[in-house]
Amino acid sequence: MLPMEKSNFVDQIKIFARSGHGGAGSKHFMRNKLTAFGGPDGGDGGRGAHIILKGNGQLWTLLHLRYYKNVLAENGQNGSGNNSTGRNGKDIIIEVPLGTIAINDETGEQEAEILEDGQEVILMKGGRGGLGNAHFATPTNQAPEYAQPGEPGVEGIRTLELKILADVGLVGFPNAGKSTLLSSITAAKPKIADYAFTTLTPQLGMVAYRESRSFCIADLPGIIEGAAEGRGLGHRFLRHIERNSILLFLIPADSKDHKKEFEILVHELEEYNPEMLQKDFVIAISKSDMLDDELKEAIAKELPKKIPHIFISSVTGYHLQELKDLLWKTLHIPKE
Repeated sequence: MLPMEKSNFVDQIKIFARSGHGGAGSKHFMRNKLTAFGGPDGGDGGRGAHIILKGNGQLWTLLHLRYYKNVLAENGQNGSGNNSTGRNGKDIIIEVPLGTIAINDETGEQEAEILEDGQEVILMKGGRGGLGNAHFATPTNQAPEYAQPGEPGVEGIRTLELKILADVGLVGFPNAGKSTLLSSITAAKPKIADYAFTTLTPQLGMVAYRESRSFCIADLPGIIEGAAEGRGLGHRFLRHIERNSILLFLIPADSKDHKKEFEILVHELEEYNPEMLQKDFVIAISKSDMLDDELKEAIAKELPKKIPHIFISSVTGYHLQELKDLLWKTLHIPKE
């Protein structure tokens, strides 16, 4: 039995987080050698620390948060006499890769989404500091014995999920040749072997195009019939293709039924999220070096007429430049 590979790609993590409590306002009266009974001079409490998510374009995984399970932010300091405001708690900034969302485990609602480098979103607000008694003096109550307590922070479990941001997502059954294609047209070096589910985690690569232009392509874990119900790699795979502009369906030339294979893949996407069908589709028939013109023509007749298709071979390089041209053109078609 082969030892289980320890992956450096982590695309989902749960953390318990608590923002800081606000400091209490001060109930204080001025007292010094010249003033025996001065007015109220209690300062405000400081704000509790926020917990902030910040986008980092250099990160591709949530691995660095694997052992960051309890995030406890600093409380604000209490106010003091002489109208001195307490110090705010020091905010905690959690850096995450672009494409990360945060979900409230209790409500199931999405609370944050990070899409840009440097973008900051407050995941949990720190509690406000309480007002000191100096705020509550009135002509009829010149010596208020009251100051506000600080507001409590927010706490709970949050799930951070990474949905990969790529221009093109490779979709296909295990062994369709996705990893081989990625290694052929990008500098990425995915693991390649002739058995199902070689790709257990998404692989990203930049495709160098004409005139120093480029676009990003992601080889995603293989989909199998029933993925939308959680079979195979299920939702873990499907989550990553939600953000792709184009879905490139890779169907091997030696498939028993090219049309049926394509229909199964589309059905899985529709079951998971019908909005997936609004994306641009391209079909590539891989391993086409084994086909003659007559077989290519027969396969082409099986495929949907409204979806562009191309015959390629990642091993021989057949039509790979034409595939890049087709993907670039599809990426830059003006949307209505």
